[in-house]
Amino acid sequence: MDRRGFLYLLAAGLTGAAVGRGAAGLDLAAPDPAPARTPAPATPTGPGGIVAAPAPAGVVQELPGDGPQLALTIDDGSNGEVVAALVALCRDTGTRLTFFPNGSYRTWGDNARDLWPLIESGKVAFGNHTWSHPDLTTVSDAEVAEELRRNQDFMRRTLGVTATPFWRPPFGSHDERVDAIAADLGHPTTVMWNGTFDDGRVVSAEGLMAAAEQWFTARAIVVGHANQPSLTAVLDQMLALVESRQLVTVTLADAWAAPA
Repeated sequence: MDRRGFLYLLAAGLTGAAVGRGAAGLDLAAPDPAPARTPAPATPTGPGGIVAAPAPAGVVQELPGDGPQLALTIDDGSNGEVVAALVALCRDTGTRLTFFPNGSYRTWGDNARDLWPLIESGKVAFGNHTWSHPDLTTVSDAEVAEELRRNQDFMRRTLGVTATPFWRPPFGSHDERVDAIAADLGHPTTVMWNGTFDDGRVVSAEGLMAAAEQWFTARAIVVGHANQPSLTAVLDQMLALVESRQLVTVTLADAWAAPA
């Protein structure tokens, strides 16, 4: 499907969609409990010839190797229209994304059934971003653990994601104490970034594309957010930029395989 066709289907699918469904404040799962989703087994070489290495312990902020791979990573999920558009992008164009959801947003349960086959095929991967997005460096050890455990439970029940080595600290705020707690809970790889959609504030479509022009480069880990409707207006332009620069989108799981 070309980008024009994708955009037509996307616009039709989003007509009447609720915008900004926001945090429910309730521990909601998908309409039915999600069965465990087993991602496609890792292959010796992945997209763009990338070879998966063991997930490292510690902080990462760029992809390994010297290939044309680009990791687009999406945090939060406060806006249901944006989550649905990103899911459709992966499904209809083969774009590969890594999501770092906050389980307190019911948008993920609303889109769970569409995500399940993408998880199984390996087109999307997931990391832990905490349940409700606090600055973990300001709360107790018990609260850090509860935020991560609750989000683990949400990903297991709602999405069928039983394990992931990756986690991303809200606001990028972390220290040795927080990283150690995350590692103890099964997330040894703290994922930062070296590129951004610059959408941690209100941003226009033009601002999003300016950031993409700057940061969509080989081996970049780019952070964005499923929060602002302006993102849905530029997905086709972002995809065209990826293609024009001969980049290949990968998930973090394409680059780093979880320990056996």
